[in-house]
Amino acid sequence: MIDWEFVAPMIVMIVGIVTIGGVLVLRPIAKRVSDLLELYARDKQSGLTSEVSQMRDLLETMNARFQLLEERQDFTERLLSSGKEETSSRE
Repeated sequence: MIDWEFVAPMIVMIVGIVTIGGVLVLRPIAKRVSDLLELYARDKQSGLTSEVSQMRDLLETMNARFQLLEERQDFTERLLSSGKEETSSRE
């Protein structure tokens, strides 16, 4: 027959030793993983900021080019309309 008076304290001690050993072994690993995840998140956030900045610059450049294109188109339309007026007045 099993004498529980001796087995129960041994089981409690084994569970306690395994728990303490697990904490001592896994805590530095968990800390390192959390540090790496924090760095990864920070890099990803700065990468997003960089991408947004690049996209904003690209849109500003495109806006400037479209404004220039619009000015050139207006100039061309005015030039063509004035040429038509001169042709119609000559006839």
